[in-house]
Amino acid sequence: MSLLATVFREVLRRWRAAAARRWGLVLLCLTGAVGTSAFSGSGVAPAARVAEQPAAVLPERLTSNSSRAYAEVLKLRLGAARELLQQELVSSPAAPAPLLVANCADFVELLISQDASRYDALVAAQEAHLAALGRAPASALRDYARAEITLHLGLSQLLFKHLVVGGFHLRSGYHQMQAVVKRYPSFAPARKTLGICEFAVGSLPEGYRWLLRLLGLTASVETGLKNLAIAAAQPSDFHTESLIYLTMIRESYYKKPEEGLRLAERLAAQQPNNLLFAYLLMSVNKRQHRGEAALAAYRARPTGPGYLAVPYLHHMAADLLLYQGDYAASERENLAFLREFRGQHYRKDTAFKLYLAAWLGGQPAAVVARYRQQINLPGPTDVEEDNYAQHYYHKAQALHPVLTRARLQIDGGYNRQALATLRSFHATPTTLWRDRIEDPYRRARAYQGLGQLDSAWFYFERTQTVAGPTAPYYFAPQAALQQGYLAQQEGNKPKARECFSKALKYPWHEYKNSTDAKANLALRELR
Repeated sequence: MSLLATVFREVLRRWRAAAARRWGLVLLCLTGAVGTSAFSGSGVAPAARVAEQPAAVLPERLTSNSSRAYAEVLKLRLGAARELLQQELVSSPAAPAPLLVANCADFVELLISQDASRYDALVAAQEAHLAALGRAPASALRDYARAEITLHLGLSQLLFKHLVVGGFHLRSGYHQMQAVVKRYPSFAPARKTLGICEFAVGSLPEGYRWLLRLLGLTASVETGLKNLAIAAAQPSDFHTESLIYLTMIRESYYKKPEEGLRLAERLAAQQPNNLLFAYLLMSVNKRQHRGEAALAAYRARPTGPGYLAVPYLHHMAADLLLYQGDYAASERENLAFLREFRGQHYRKDTAFKLYLAAWLGGQPAAVVARYRQQINLPGPTDVEEDNYAQHYYHKAQALHPVLTRARLQIDGGYNRQALATLRSFHATPTTLWRDRIEDPYRRARAYQGLGQLDSAWFYFERTQTVAGPTAPYYFAPQAALQQGYLAQQEGNKPKARECFSKALKYPWHEYKNSTDAKANLALRELR
């Protein structure tokens, strides 16, 4: 889930959780962007509607030096970017272009590393950038940079749990960006950022609307996607980033996998020295259960001292190797992640995956027990994967080895192997209720991956029958969600609506936040 939309959703979720008593590690939270072509189709304003917007004018541009630095930021070569910007920042200390790109580099470093020892210096740099912009004359680029950096500052503060000041800057940046779009309607970068914020806010569950009202944040998914599409119809210095935002939203939330895969493959082929694009290709393939292709992207990624360290890539690779059944290699990658990562998230998930690798790999019982105990070490459970790991630890119910292997194989796209694995599962009177529910769900997902949709539908139905309406596991709500997607693909809107609505009705389960968000977005698309 990777980009500003992911970050915005994640930190807002953390904030609302604290106020009332999640979506993954952020890899890419870069500054403004627009694209070169409009996207039409479900959930996004078609090209005809884009043409009705105010006529485009020649936008303000980055300086040539700042543009080269921005290209280095996109490659995650932050040292090279800062070196390029150094002289320009000295000679033009209030110029918006170098300040914007410099802040982008600082923001990316903080969010990827999550290094608390760098927090004070990098946040101070963001505040200094804002102070310098206050001395520059008003313009579209100046006003946009100020709103963008304010958002960066708020997100950084929320990430490190400075909730009050972070919330203030987040709200301020959002309203500033709305004002920029109103004053400069043809300035595409502002529409891009506003569109992402609107999509993130608009897709939050209904139960959190009170918090949004309290913050003065109002938005809708439709408006956000419309602004993104308008931005994507106009060229600017930032066009590649915009294409990533818009395409990844469609790929992740609107089940348009081909678009995401095509873009990721094209970008990685065009710039094989770009670590961001290598991550993107790996991430898209992993989400689409193309384990071999994702591992190939990981192994082909550019490396070297010039690139920002991205420890999370090790964690992703560990998952892929776990799917493949290479338990020793999976263990090595996760241990590398723990050594290099300075943040607190995904540590429980890593301990859980180390436990699985040791258990399935036949390591000594003491090693298995040690990894399992690490799940319960102090740490946040904001991220759903960490929450799942902690829930597993407290439940203290043994996993079924057959179902666990099948699950991992399906996650990696090894669907025929998973069905072969599942043939050895035989329920008995002592089989756990959870395992009785999981068995048909795993079969359904394997058949779905193989394109045998009638069989998939049958086993999704079976999952929900065995689970009933109140089982505290994610299998039944996910089965209903997947049936909704299948019905939607067949053009059966009433059935799709019924299935998505059913997915929302299930009580608490490990992935309720993300399941409900996807179901709600799908229902909006069916209106």
